[in-house]
Amino acid sequence: MSDPRPTPVPDSLERDRVPRHVAIVMDGNGRWAQRRGLARTEGHGAGEVALVDVTYGALSVGVSALTVYAFSTENWRRPIDEVRYLMNFNKSLLERRQNELHEQGVRITFSGRRSWRVPKGVMKRMDEASELTKHNTTMTLNIAFNYGGRAEIVDAVQQLVRDQVPVNKIDEKTIRSRLYHPELPDPDLVIRTSGEFRISNFLLWEMAYSELIFTEVLWPDFRREDLFEAIEEYQRRERRFGGVDT
Repeated sequence: MSDPRPTPVPDSLERDRVPRHVAIVMDGNGRWAQRRGLARTEGHGAGEVALVDVTYGALSVGVSALTVYAFSTENWRRPIDEVRYLMNFNKSLLERRQNELHEQGVRITFSGRRSWRVPKGVMKRMDEASELTKHNTTMTLNIAFNYGGRAEIVDAVQQLVRDQVPVNKIDEKTIRSRLYHPELPDPDLVIRTSGEFRISNFLLWEMAYSELIFTEVLWPDFRREDLFEAIEEYQRRERRFGGVDT
């Protein structure tokens, strides 16, 4: 399936300075639904449209990796009906979209804990999507599912212990090599929707030098045009990585 809504990339967007890795906190589904008098779960369904459109938008400008925050380790605290819905929704999302993304050359990966709390059916679909698309190279869609930034660092440190790495050999490089997806570059740009100004335990290690953009747009209303605007804002910034612009 080709892009259902091909949209010209703005001339003002510099194609040779597109961020390699964009990460998004997809926030505001519940509020979007509540403002319309709908159940919170309806907002999650509407968020799928945004995810597909933004994925095609990222493909159109040459983003190499797109990481989206789908379900956090803290989201288990939500009402059980909503958690159950999200588990089934993410499973059905993969069933509906994995072949379409595969046709576009998208590699699907997942970051997060493979916990006993995640239903076996969901993990099976995750494994199938990863296996189907593992050789694709056009773009990586990394879905942060049952993910927490602190949990990722804890898991990396525990792996270092299991690997019996000597204390004097532990540095940033060895820790990074034990993260969920060390092959992905750190995100250049992190976007959070819905007007919240928090990072909410997302990619704590990886976003050390990411450019952060917060938008008032609720996630179900977010589209590739909003992504393009965020990339243009990113391109207006100077990235010095702790150094001095001389």
